[in-house]
Amino acid sequence: MAGEIRPRAYCPPDAGALDVLYQDAALIVASKPAGLLSVPGKGPDKQACALQYLTAEFGTVLDVHRLDMDTSGLIVFARTAEAQGHLSAQFRDRRVSKTYDALVAGCPESASGRIELPIGRRWEDRPKRCIDRTNGKQAITDWQLVRCSGERSHLKLIPLTGRTHQLRLHLSAVGHPIIGDPLYGEGDREKRLYLHASSLKFTHPDSQQSVEFTSSSPFSLRDA
Repeated sequence: MAGEIRPRAYCPPDAGALDVLYQDAALIVASKPAGLLSVPGKGPDKQACALQYLTAEFGTVLDVHRLDMDTSGLIVFARTAEAQGHLSAQFRDRRVSKTYDALVAGCPESASGRIELPIGRRWEDRPKRCIDRTNGKQAITDWQLVRCSGERSHLKLIPLTGRTHQLRLHLSAVGHPIIGDPLYGEGDREKRLYLHASSLKFTHPDSQQSVEFTSSSPFSLRDA
């Protein structure tokens, strides 16, 4: 079938690749490696994931949000139902600030910009999403150019909404697909997706104080 995405075997990194950056009685913040599911997938061969690894180490751990399997970087989990509800509401109400590093094809003509394109489901070609100007949901991504070298650029991405595959689809739609993306670019499945969740800022559910976590990008333009 034209456009069909063939699933590849799931070979997740082991638990040692999941870097716990912070933990207390309410939450855990970790840096997830590329190639690891955030939560269990469908089927017995896709149970190894960040949630499972953390549960084995810390006991009760509850999911709050997710990163795509091929995206690396910061992810937060709750340790109580109350904290889960508090954190989930912040993500739902767009009160969480997130920044990503990405390597993309081409060099943008300006130093920064905003992509505002609605996203809808692509039922005939799952799991892909599509730009749907009629029935799609609002999706907004701000971006800043860090560096351009040859036919590649390093961008900082700031999603103002949280649609599935938003960053990947938005960058592809404006002609700068993320390097290594097999769904929306010309990525080789043997290479990683050059997308990393590098900062996360939210209100701590217990202290009610603003907290921010950062994770350095594991790649640079030299890698792509």
